[in-house]
Amino acid sequence: MPMDINIQLSDDDLQFFVKGMHDVQASVKDEDAGTIIAAAQKLLDETRGASAPPFISERIGSVESLIAMSRDVGFNLPEDDRRRVLAALAYLADPNDAIPDSVPVLGFLDDAIMIELCRRDLRFEIEAYDDFVAWRAEEARSRGLDPEKLMVQRADWADAQAAEAIALMQRRRRDSYSSGAWRPTLFKVS
Repeated sequence: MPMDINIQLSDDDLQFFVKGMHDVQASVKDEDAGTIIAAAQKLLDETRGASAPPFISERIGSVESLIAMSRDVGFNLPEDDRRRVLAALAYLADPNDAIPDSVPVLGFLDDAIMIELCRRDLRFEIEAYDDFVAWRAEEARSRGLDPEKLMVQRADWADAQAAEAIALMQRRRRDSYSSGAWRPTLFKVS
């Protein structure tokens, strides 16, 4: 028989995790990013397919995109955001964090909460990264290239986004003229 259990974190609970994140950031300050990422990737590989509650497995599964975002040279994640992602990955890779990973069922609960907090903190960067990856794949497809070999930067994507917004604005203006409902009075369009 299924049972729902909701956990509400108070401000004090959140402060516990914020302190934990700050402690991890301080402890890995001089650690090589590649080492942190490799440790997190190793943990993901080892836990893939393991039985865990959905809240935990969904958060652990989302770490792949955090790893990809932190590795992606083209996206060029801002340094402050990169440090936060690396701290979350370091926390995840630490088997002896607040709840040791060896504790059955609950071992990754604190990791999942930390990942969720990181995802919420970086949600706009994560959404931007997802858009960037989709745009890069479409650009590569349109050029007949492998997306991994297409060397585009975040600035290229931002320029494409701006050009698309301008084109949309112009198309809406032209469409409004062609509908006959409105004609420009101040500016004549030839």
